[in-house]
Amino acid sequence: MLGLCALFAAAIIFAFALGRYPISPIDIVKILLSQIFDIHKTWTDSVETIVLNLRPPRVLAAIIIGAGLSVSGAAYQGMFKNPMVSPDVLGASAGAAFGAALAILLGLGWVAISASAFVFGISAVLLAYFIGSVYRGDAVLGLVLAGIMISTLFSSATSFIKLIADTDSVLPAITYWLMGSLSSIRMADLFPGTLPIIFGAAVLVALRWQLNVLTAGDDEAKSMGVNTGAIRLAIIICSTLITASCVALSGLIGWVGLVIPHFCRMAFGHDNRRVIPASILMGAAYLLFVDTIARTLTTAEIPIGILTAIVGAPVFIYLMLLGGRRHEH
Repeated sequence: MLGLCALFAAAIIFAFALGRYPISPIDIVKILLSQIFDIHKTWTDSVETIVLNLRPPRVLAAIIIGAGLSVSGAAYQGMFKNPMVSPDVLGASAGAAFGAALAILLGLGWVAISASAFVFGISAVLLAYFIGSVYRGDAVLGLVLAGIMISTLFSSATSFIKLIADTDSVLPAITYWLMGSLSSIRMADLFPGTLPIIFGAAVLVALRWQLNVLTAGDDEAKSMGVNTGAIRLAIIICSTLITASCVALSGLIGWVGLVIPHFCRMAFGHDNRRVIPASILMGAAYLLFVDTIARTLTTAEIPIGILTAIVGAPVFIYLMLLGGRRHEH
């Protein structure tokens, strides 16, 4: 855990230092300390503006979104007892993508686009939960099947919107938003947008002991006095709030909630009391590094969703192959 804290601190310095205008870590520390102590100024006003005004919103957004996607993925994987589950298993991302595409098609502003993405993301999960609750078989299987169905439905609706959208202006805007990016986030957007993420993550951290019991099976959990239905509902609500808020702020950023929990389990085992907090730190550090690469690798910024997929997919394939070889031995 100390190593993760050090990695997280390094990722913050890395994100502040690199960019179109590189800044030395020493100057960053001096500028930040100058807000508290009286330090002789050895830097330019433009550098101070970058450190205090331009980069903090993006750094904070990467921290909160990376942590949120990772902890929701870890909670879902523990609840469903399936390492292949991601935060969008119940359709939150597909619903949010449809909401954003619809708002862009209607010519609405950034705030309305984010609000529409959030509302439709929540609605998709509520619909999936309702369908799964009336399923007469296994409750967990019913939720997964309902989530797949709702995701497919909203993805098809998003494809239809792209089909009828104006190809000169609206379609490129929808396509770019769906790729995921932190470039348009402002400090004023962070407070309302990140409150559901912080709240949901805090509740999931508090439920990590019950999540351990839940993985043992419903019968054993009930014999220990754990209300499995209430715990599952709380996890679904919190993970949905987190995922819908993340997509509303940054667009679709995949693989973070799928791959990062695997790394945490490799380092800490399957104890959710450690995996949940570790996912928060590792997810935040990971998205900070990827976002820094996205805005510095080329002159034109690369959408962060593309990079997370390029990095995440090969790593996940490697983990699957490594796990398969272990089972053979």
